[in-house]
Amino acid sequence: MSLKDKLPGQLGFGTAPLGNMFRAIPEDEAQATVHAAWAAGVRYFDTAPFYGSGLSEIRLGEALKQYNRNDYVLSSKVGRVILDEVEDAAARDLGEKSGVFEHGRPNKIINDYSADATLRSIEDSLKRLQTDRLDIVWVHDIAQDFYGDQWLEYFNQARTGAFKVLTRLREEGVIKGWGLGVNKVEPCELTLDLTEAQPDGFLLAGRYTLLDHERPLQRLMESARVQNVEIVVGGPYSSGILAGGVHFEYQKASPEIIAKVGQIQRIAATFNVDVKAAALQFSLANPAVAAVIPGASKPGRIAEDVAALSATIPAGFWQAMRDANLVSERAPLPIDEVKA
Repeated sequence: MSLKDKLPGQLGFGTAPLGNMFRAIPEDEAQATVHAAWAAGVRYFDTAPFYGSGLSEIRLGEALKQYNRNDYVLSSKVGRVILDEVEDAAARDLGEKSGVFEHGRPNKIINDYSADATLRSIEDSLKRLQTDRLDIVWVHDIAQDFYGDQWLEYFNQARTGAFKVLTRLREEGVIKGWGLGVNKVEPCELTLDLTEAQPDGFLLAGRYTLLDHERPLQRLMESARVQNVEIVVGGPYSSGILAGGVHFEYQKASPEIIAKVGQIQRIAATFNVDVKAAALQFSLANPAVAAVIPGASKPGRIAEDVAALSATIPAGFWQAMRDANLVSERAPLPIDEVKA
C-alpha cells in the first residue's frame, strides 16, 4: 500500500505554527484553528516534539481528543527528546533555523536518533497527544540546515537506530509507515540508496514549492516515484512568503526572494489567480507527491487552503510562468495542455 493510500486526501494540516513558530499564538486561537481544519474536512494532522518543545503536540492533542481516533491520520517525528529541564528557547543552536521557536516552551531539547531515544520520543508524543498510536513517524531534520558538517553523523545514528526501530514497528503493525521529515533533498537521496532502509515516504518541507523546486526535480522526484516512495510536501508556501508573509526558509526573506515573489504575484494578478492556489496545485501536480500540508495559525486560513485546491487556474498562467523561467521545464504542471 502506497503512502497516498494511507492518507485521507491530498490536503493535510502542518501544525508547526501551533508550537508558536514566529509568534506567540493564544490558546483559544490555536484550538479554533484545529477545529476549523476538522470542520473543513481535513483529516491528516502532522506535528513534532520540536515544534515549541512539545507545545504543538499538546495543543493538537487537546483539540483532537473530542474526535474519533479512527477518523483521522496522525504523524509526528523522532530525533528530539523533550526534557522537563528548562533552557533559554531563544538561545538554542538550531543551525540555519535559529529563533524559529523562541516563543515556544522552554523545555530542553536533546538531539538523539538512537533506538532507545526513538522509542522514548514516540512514548512521550503519545502522552502529549493524548492518543494511543501514531500512524506515520518521520525522522526529523537529519540534514545540513540543522547540523552543518555533522549532519552525516546524525544520519548514521538514525540509520542504525531510528530507521531499524521504525521498520520493526511498521512490520509489527504498530505504525502504518515511516520516512524522513527534512528540509533538504540530500538525506532523502541517501536514504533511497540504502539497501536496508525502505521508507514509505518523505515529508519534504520547502523544497518542492512554486518558488523553489529545481533541486528535487534533478534526481529525487523520479527516483522516489520509481521506488514507490511518495512525498508529502511541507511548507508549500515557502515559510509564508507565497501566502503574504515575510519569511522564506524560516528567516526574513532576502531582497532577491522578495523580487521573485513579486514577479509571481504580478503574473498571478494578470490572470486573476490566487498565488496560494497556484502554490498548492503546483506541488500536487507532481505524480510523486501524495499530499500537501500547509501550516496555519488562524482559523480563516484553513478555508483559504481548501478553496485553493479547487480554484480554477487558466493554462495561460502556467505558460506565462514558464516563459518567465519561474517554473522549471521539468516540472509537471496542473494543466496537461501546457507544453514544456
